[in-house]
Amino acid sequence: MVSAPQLPELRSPFARAVVPVLGGVVFFVLLGLITWGIAAFLSSGDTETTDNLAPPRLELGSAAGRANDVAEAGPLLFAELSTITGARSLVVDHEGDDPANGWRLYYAFPPGRPDCPVEQVRGSATFVDCEGNELDVTELSPPTEAVRPVVEDKRTLYLDLRAFSSEPTTTGG
Repeated sequence: MVSAPQLPELRSPFARAVVPVLGGVVFFVLLGLITWGIAAFLSSGDTETTDNLAPPRLELGSAAGRANDVAEAGPLLFAELSTITGARSLVVDHEGDDPANGWRLYYAFPPGRPDCPVEQVRGSATFVDCEGNELDVTELSPPTEAVRPVVEDKRTLYLDLRAFSSEPTTTGG
């Protein structure tokens, strides 16, 4: 009869306390290195974004539905698109009765003040800037890049974000 090999037995209380903790630390370090290695391999040093990570268009849904949302609760604020600083926060507004037309886009800061993000007054087209000034949606900064709302087939509303580069843009001022 073949017996199973006997595992080493930890005899001291110190060894029984420290060895499992060290084993756990080694496990998580190895798991982190493996994850980092996979991410480094997948990125392959390529700085271009992919559709999976940063799609060039953001689908907002039904144009009629979004137009109703704007009519009932004010413009749509999309904060911090692809940045953590808010440099690419956008406000989408709609004017008129036709959901396929009348879409307007603004940056979520006053003209010439990209360092002064605005907050929307809930349920209205009024925004408050970093200094406490109230602004109408039309007083926000128009986009300097070819970022725009697009309605396809008179049904679906998209934000075309292809003009955004890898660095946030600022307007002169």
